Amino acid sequence: QVQLVESGGGLVQAGGSLRLSCAASIRTFRQYSMAWFRQAPGKEREFVSVIMWSSGSTSYADSVKGRFTISRDNAQKMVYLQMNGLKPEDTAVYYCAASLFGSSWSDQTYAYWGQGTQVTVSS
Repeated sequence: QVQLVESGGGLVQAGGSLRLSCAASIRTFRQYSMAWFRQAPGKEREFVSVIMWSSGSTSYADSVKGRFTISRDNAQKMVYLQMNGLKPEDTAVYYCAASLFGSSWSDQTYAYWGQGTQVTVSS
């Protein structure tokens, strides 16, 4: 059974930083592409970043490019999202997601999801 557990969210002032973590209980973790999505109140869930299983290549939404960095530790079965230069518009619940079959910016690609961690950025 696949389980994803996010942590690291919280309240931070604009310009600050947070590091989100996602612990994955997946036997073949290194075969999964891992992504972060977020959902702000009243808005649809949106793609933030993904790290591919094979090459470790990364991709970012334009809104976070240059500020956020995704990484993974296959030995520890962890995925991280380092968020710098946070803005009030980054306020959302952040979700970790896993896909065994490819990777994309669409949430439909990802079969497994965590419960989310709240990030609140004050102005």
